[in-house]
Amino acid sequence: MISVARSVTAACALGAALAACGTAGTPDGARPAHARPAASPSATRTPVLTPGPGHLTPVFEHGPRTLGKTVALTFDADMTAGQGPRAATGEHFDNPGLIGTLRTLKVPATIFMTGRWAEEYPAQARSLGHDPQFEVANHSYSHYAFTDDCYGLPTIGADRMKSDVERAYAAIRKAGVPNPLPYFRFPGGCYDHQALRALSGIGVTAVQWDVVSGDAFATDADAVARQVLDGVKPGSVVIMHCTRSAAPTTERVVRTIVPELRKQGYRFVKVSDLIGETNGQGGNRPGSLTPG
Repeated sequence: MISVARSVTAACALGAALAACGTAGTPDGARPAHARPAASPSATRTPVLTPGPGHLTPVFEHGPRTLGKTVALTFDADMTAGQGPRAATGEHFDNPGLIGTLRTLKVPATIFMTGRWAEEYPAQARSLGHDPQFEVANHSYSHYAFTDDCYGLPTIGADRMKSDVERAYAAIRKAGVPNPLPYFRFPGGCYDHQALRALSGIGVTAVQWDVVSGDAFATDADAVARQVLDGVKPGSVVIMHCTRSAAPTTERVVRTIVPELRKQGYRFVKVSDLIGETNGQGGNRPGSLTPG
């Protein structure tokens, strides 16, 4: 029987309706041989989880704990439809310094991008989409919540959820990302049975996390770094953000945690690598909907 839960974490504790929660070739190894084709939105061969009964959208939270010390850093590139005027007056919803640091440190990463962010920063979206160090996935069009009571975010009705995800893919492709992956991260991390059912048939795997960095609106980089280092386990997925206005300490956090995790023997991979390794193991059985 499928256990259905809503994943609500402090990672996206926004507090205000329009304050977004933030805002890959693999250097560490080839894609697993058992990776299966994505059902749709990506044209490349990408590992996905098997849908649950009734084609219910599956949820991925972390990779296997027993297949080596791997960890995936993920970054949400958030922007809402109403934040265009704020960007026009100089507020930064991008973070090119962070991306540059990841490149310098040779850390592969998965970027969950809203369609609105891709429209605002098409050159950066295109650069990420063509860089084999990164993979780009879907974070909705405008960061509207898919459930009620999700950190004050405005919500989207069930009848518009599928079209919202499709609109985001269209915007991301139009910005120049050729193959956005069939992975979707719910805004705020909030989902329920209705949301998972609404997205069934699109062919996406919903990607959550098991390590909350706490970088959203944080001012103490050392505290965020400690939280990440204390939480990481083999196969972990870490949620962070790549927007300067909402997560100003993240680049400093990355500069701290990357050498320390490497010292501990961890290897950085992308979400696609962890999903490929999972293949139905651990807490990510097809259709398993336990919270992160």
